[in-house]
Formats: sequence, structure tokens, C-alpha cells
Amino acid sequence: MTLSDTIVAISTPAGVGGIAVVRLSGPDALPIASRHLTLDSQHLTLNARHATYCRFDDLDDVVAIYYPKGYTGEAIVELSCHGSLYIQQAMLEALVTNGARLAEPGEFTMRAFRNGRLNLSQAEAVADLIDAATPAQHRLAVSQLRGGYAQKLKGLRQQLLDLTSLMELELDFSQEDVEFADRTQLRQLLSTLSSQLSSLIASFKMGNALKRGIPVAIVGKPNAGKSSLLNALLGDERAIVSDIPGTTRDTVEESITIGSLTFRFIDTAGLRHSTDTVEALGIERSLKAVADAQIVLLVHDATTPWQDPDLDLSGKNVIVVLNKSDLPQHSSLITRHSSVSISSKTGDGIDALKQAMLAAVEPQAAQEVLLSNSRHHAALQQVLQAVTHAAEGLDAGLTADLLAVDLRDALYHLGTITGEVVSNDILDNIFSRFCIGK
Repeated sequence: MTLSDTIVAISTPAGVGGIAVVRLSGPDALPIASRHLTLDSQHLTLNARHATYCRFDDLDDVVAIYYPKGYTGEAIVELSCHGSLYIQQAMLEALVTNGARLAEPGEFTMRAFRNGRLNLSQAEAVADLIDAATPAQHRLAVSQLRGGYAQKLKGLRQQLLDLTSLMELELDFSQEDVEFADRTQLRQLLSTLSSQLSSLIASFKMGNALKRGIPVAIVGKPNAGKSSLLNALLGDERAIVSDIPGTTRDTVEESITIGSLTFRFIDTAGLRHSTDTVEALGIERSLKAVADAQIVLLVHDATTPWQDPDLDLSGKNVIVVLNKSDLPQHSSLITRHSSVSISSKTGDGIDALKQAMLAAVEPQAAQEVLLSNSRHHAALQQVLQAVTHAAEGLDAGLTADLLAVDLRDALYHLGTITGEVVSNDILDNIFSRFCIGK
């Protein structure tokens, strides 16, 4: 990707629509577009940031807007035409013939990053914003794009720069044996930085869940009504329901949106001891689903006595679902967890269960800053590891030059998130996932 080129692409979705937008960006965007634009048979000059109704050759009437310094940080011309596939392709061919180059995936946003309009984490948020399908995903992407997350990273980076600068200053005066940084204060700063990093890293579990769907494991004994519950939640006969115990042999996954959040349900094999090889594998997958889930719906047949499950549910949001409320209930139904009575058959209590699931995760989902990017998560873990090494080195009485190595390492990994330090391979990998025209 060369910044000196003028690039062009269709920025609206592929296919026929009411209108389409053809976008040019680069040093020759205005002269290339102007060669094709006329008004009353006269070539015209576009006024900056004004919508001008004109004609593109003999192809179509269009609305043209010129931005001297637009989204990409350079000249942009946007041409809105009718959504005919023929018109779109003919306009592209004409513009390429006159000097433009077809844009690569994500090249417009790449230029915005290269020209300092966005940092790298904000540029990645653009793709998340385009993909957002729920209010929560939209809020998460907008927060990252508009700088809430970027400000958090900026604060972390400034603290690391301050610490590193003090160490570097000591190195400049190493022969005088001078300490510019009070070691007690330095240790406290490292501890504070470590705490902030740990908190941000811990938020990834929720941030990633909001982005991909909050994992919910539906577990319980055979014939408790797990598959019936999944069908009731989805409003569709997605899972096979049978009176024969052990019908579900493998996990079944489906997603629905409740309120502003997407929940990814995993219906699991009934938990029991089994000598059947296939069912045993299904039960093994059930246990893994529980380990990975943020919410566990523990389904129990309310017509039978309650028994605590042999499961490790520590750290999980557990909701006991007392199924078959349309039948006479057993007298012993006291559980250690919050419970909701439902009937998968009649649908009674399903709305209350959905509200209970929302209540279980909404406080975490409402956090101001959430980490949702896997690449950032891995990099911040590296930052935390370097900061931890620096703190351990400080406690061990290491010299400034050795402490500075760990602090520089932390700065490097943080820079791979914001874009201060990044390779072309990383950039190509990030922007190749964008759609063409963005």
C-alpha cells in the first residue's frame, strides 16, 4: 500500500441498492473525479464540504462531496450514484483509467492510521463497529473508537514512560552513583501500574463475551428438560427432545439477543455415569462447556428431589432452572443458588429466566472500559509480565540498567497495541480483515 497513490473503491455493500457510494482518497482525488463531473454540460469545480448535484460522464446523475482532509487524513471525494451494478463498475473503470488505483481491503482506514487520524486500537475498533449487531457490541466499539479505551492505554503508556525516563536518567549519571528515582515510590508506582493492567486484562472475559456472545451452558441430569429449555428460549425446535434419557450426545449451540446482549447457549449431554463411549464423550464436552461458560443454567426436574450436582461451579453465575412447573412440584427443592421456575412445555417463566440472565451480567457489561480484542489481550499480558519482572528486580536490588530493560520491554508491547511500535506483517494482518472501501 503506497500513500502517494490515489485509491478508489465502492464503499457501500456489494449488490443492488437504492444508492451506492464510490470513494476516492489521495493526492489526485479531486482532479481525477473532476474530469468526469459536469453541470449543464460544463465541467465544474467542487466546493469543499458541499454536496453538489452533477453528472458523471453519461452514466448517471450523482451527488459529489469533496473533503480536503477527510477520514483518511488526505483529500477524499465521495460520489453517490444509483445502485445499479453496471453504473458502479463503469464508474470504477473510468476512475481507474484516469489514474486511480483499486483500494485494498481496509486501505482507507490504514491511511487514517498512517496519517495520524486514528491510533491502531481505534482503527481496529472501526471493524468492530461495522460488525456490531447488538447495542452492547455497538457501545463497546464506539467506546474504543472514540477514545475511552485509548485514553486508558495512553495513561498506562505515560506512566511507563515516566518510570523509564527516570531509569534512563540514572544511567546517564551512572558514574556519579546518583539515584533520581526514590525506590519506595518507584515500587509503589509499579504496584499501581500492575493493578491497573490486571484489571484491564481481567475485563477481557466480559469484553470478548460481549463481542462474540456470552457463553451459557445448559446442564443437568438426563431428562431434566435441557433441550426443551433451549427450544423454548429460541422459540424454535432446534434440539431433539425425547423421553429416552441420554438423547443429547453432543453439544448444540445457538445464539439469541436478549435486551442489548447476545447469549450463546450450549445445550449439553445429561450428566451421569455412562459406559456408552459416545455418551461419555458428550459428557466430557459438557464439563468443558461448564468450564468455559459465564452463566450456567442448572436445569432440574422440579417433580423430583433436589440433588447438588457434582460440578465445580466456583466463579460462575449459576441460575437453577426448576423445570416442569406445570406439574406437581416435589417438596424438597431448596438450592444454594438463585432459582427460576419455568415450564419448557408451556413457556411459563421463560421471560423471568431471560431477565435473570441479564441481571447476572449487566453490571459487568456496563463497565466504562472493557478489553475485547484478543491481540490486545495477549500484548497486555506481556506488558504485565515485564512490569512484574521490573518489580521483582527492584525488590532484589537490581541496578537501573537492568530495571530499564524490563520497562522498555513493557513499553514495546504496549506500543504494538497503540501503533507506536508495529510491523508491516501485523498491519497487513489487521487490515486484511476489513471490507474493501473502508
